[in-house]
Amino acid sequence: MSDLRDDPNESYRDSIATVDKQGKRVWIYPKMPSGRFYNWRNILGVFLLVLLFTGPFIRIGGEPLLMINLLERRFVLFGQTFWPQDIHLFVLAFITLVIFIALFTVVFGRLFCGWVCPQTIFMELVFRRIEYWIEGDRNHQIALNKAPWTIDKILKKGGKHAIFLGIAFLIGNTFLAYIIGTEELFRIVSEPPSAHLGGFIAMVVFSGAFYGVFAFLREQVCTTICPYGRLQGVLLDRDSVVIAYDHVRGEERSKFRKGEDRAAVGKGDCIDCKACVHVCPTGIDIRNGTQLECVNCTACIDACDHIMDSINKPRGLVRYASEREVSEKQPFRLTLRMKAYSAVLVVLIGVITALIVTRTDVEATVLRTPGMLYQRQDDGRISNLYQYRLVNKTMHDMPIQLRLLEGQGEVKLAGRDIFLEKASITEGQVFIILENSAVSGVENRVKVGVYSGDQLLEELSVLFTGPMPGTR
Repeated sequence: MSDLRDDPNESYRDSIATVDKQGKRVWIYPKMPSGRFYNWRNILGVFLLVLLFTGPFIRIGGEPLLMINLLERRFVLFGQTFWPQDIHLFVLAFITLVIFIALFTVVFGRLFCGWVCPQTIFMELVFRRIEYWIEGDRNHQIALNKAPWTIDKILKKGGKHAIFLGIAFLIGNTFLAYIIGTEELFRIVSEPPSAHLGGFIAMVVFSGAFYGVFAFLREQVCTTICPYGRLQGVLLDRDSVVIAYDHVRGEERSKFRKGEDRAAVGKGDCIDCKACVHVCPTGIDIRNGTQLECVNCTACIDACDHIMDSINKPRGLVRYASEREVSEKQPFRLTLRMKAYSAVLVVLIGVITALIVTRTDVEATVLRTPGMLYQRQDDGRISNLYQYRLVNKTMHDMPIQLRLLEGQGEVKLAGRDIFLEKASITEGQVFIILENSAVSGVENRVKVGVYSGDQLLEELSVLFTGPMPGTR
């Protein structure tokens, strides 16, 4: 995306605000934001935080709201259990997510990062809040870091990092609960570490990772590690709605003078107060145009609106807008690319919805045992040995029977009766025995029904081998 103003000096694009010319880290001290957008983000952030921390404990039909159990290859979404057999749903869901991200970015830029991303929510609404509470606002934090080590500084820094570590431990355990479930997590916490060494190590690793991210990495996750910022450079165009500086209205910028008619002397509404720069959590100057470091957190909008109110100028010098709207005063419109993404997204959502609605409660596979020939029974009937595999996708137990749907014969289990427990997989062997008259050649097709009581759950077509004609 091109710059919002024709600035011949674009040296700011050669580096990022968090690294100096020697390649060393520049620590960002953002001023505490305030304003209407910040208040709305707080409301949304609190809701998402409550949902995140209560999610593992919310049960739907006895199952958690969300669980991604990679160890058991079992995934639960809104109480519905999904298995590796549902890989086609995962593939379609992933494609849909990519299309959604592309569409969302094309239309609204990096809005997800500023409003919904867990990194931003935890950093801006939790950890920085604690930092403001203990160390003070921007200038106080700078002064504290430059000050010599005293008892007061040790207490403030030590107390802050102790709280950070405690919150990181809580976040790490919550994420672990999404992977292994709350019951297993409680066992790890309540029992000696030696009894659950793997889980204990995972708990420490998760907690340490979150502590490192929020206490030290911070905005580096958004500007350097996360690929989404670079992705937006490919997806954005002049019609994308981003946080934009209205350079037409703001330039030429100059310091504020009381009572001056700025328009008469050729000055814009920007008084070069740098309030938008001081509140930015990634340290950029939004007046330079759209940059990959911008996470659309709206802190600069609130800061600029406050300054405009104080000098009796209309709000919106920094606002949500497209480059075309700022430069050409054209309202937002849906482009052909946006419509195409939307159409593909609607189709994919429809396909996924149809697949989920038609998804069977039990998935069955019955395959003839490799390398085994047909067998002739004592009574002259012919049998084949099969391997069955049953996946229970529901949250209730069920007895299972396999029956022939056509032809003369029977299905005989090579073992005990099949009892399929909830959210589980069972395997075993079964014989299909047919009357000699029902076998017409070497290869035959028979239909097997998977029943639970009198309810037909699934119908399968399996290969049945017999003797060649004339050899009976």
